[in-house]
Amino acid sequence: MYKFSLDFVDKIYEITKQLPADEKLGLFSQTRRAAVSIPSNIAEGAGRNSTKEFIRFLDIANASLSELETQLNIISRLGFAETKDLIANDVTSIRKMLYKLRQALMKKLEK
Repeated sequence: MYKFSLDFVDKIYEITKQLPADEKLGLFSQTRRAAVSIPSNIAEGAGRNSTKEFIRFLDIANASLSELETQLNIISRLGFAETKDLIANDVTSIRKMLYKLRQALMKKLEK
């Protein structure tokens, strides 16, 4: 999941290169920040000494993924780039991976 989310960041950086110059301070930087936040929070959570904290950081990564999905929808609606396949494939895959890992960690907490 971590590597997949890093590869996803590469794709987002390529998409944001297609944005107009007047979006540099808006959609461009906001989209990149949200994308980078996903693997960053996965890594930070994994580096914590607590399963509870790891789950919290996975929740933050998921929230960033939701934010990024919205930004990709906006990019598509404004006609800057086509993002439907990226959302259908990558966003959905990362969301499922985050959910499965979160569920496994929750079960670990219950024991």
